[in-house]
Amino acid sequence: MKEKKLKYRILNSLVYLSAILTVAVLVWILFYVVRKGIGRIDFQFIFGDAKEGGIWPMIITTFWAIFASLALATPIGIMAAIYMVEYARPVRVVRVIRFATESLAGIPSIIYGLFGMIFFVTKLGLKFSILSGALTLTIMVLPTVIRTTEEALKAVPRSFREASLALGATKIRTIVQIVLPSAIPGILTAVILGMGRIVGETAAVYLTAGTVPKAPGSIMDSGRTLSVHLYMLAKEGLSFEDAYATATILIVLVALMNLLAKTAVQRLKKG
Repeated sequence: MKEKKLKYRILNSLVYLSAILTVAVLVWILFYVVRKGIGRIDFQFIFGDAKEGGIWPMIITTFWAIFASLALATPIGIMAAIYMVEYARPVRVVRVIRFATESLAGIPSIIYGLFGMIFFVTKLGLKFSILSGALTLTIMVLPTVIRTTEEALKAVPRSFREASLALGATKIRTIVQIVLPSAIPGILTAVILGMGRIVGETAAVYLTAGTVPKAPGSIMDSGRTLSVHLYMLAKEGLSFEDAYATATILIVLVALMNLLAKTAVQRLKKG
């Protein structure tokens, strides 16, 4: 009995230690980056032009990439998840689709970038543009959106579906009016995860959207995201202070977007 209690105490201690180490590593990285870059951040740095050392064009390009990619990936991912949960009856079909999504999730981002450059930029003639980058990022984000949405749909009680069908509603109406509204918090979680992947991606964007330090006027223009700008500053050794400052702004933007999305999720759950 004493040996079991000792084992449980050791296991609990390891669990708490792992959690503390995880938080400590995150706090240390954030503190190190922010401490190095906070001194460089001012109004001119955030809202200035690239020629003047500002990053405003890169911020605009980053938002272009986020909205364009999520606008493509979210409906496709949701519909794929609906098919897997609500319509795909043969287990073998579901396994094939799940194997495909898991394989997509495991492919290195540089491979996506090379594919996007060869297919979207060259073959389709889209050139280096936000659209080429968004199409490439859409493929990368789809596995996350599909898998998370699938789990959200599975979490909706089957009794909800049965009650709706018993009242005479069609299957598609049940899905649209009963299942999807109940799964919205989980779907928003999928969007949050996808958004984080898009913001932090460098290789795929570098090879498809380009590196032009100018705010794009349309989705067909080339541009440079914050992550690509950060990479180029560090690679070329132009200014490590600017690189740390850009990283700080990137961290703040991601934190704000996640906070807004999670606040929306909590309100929907309460509602």
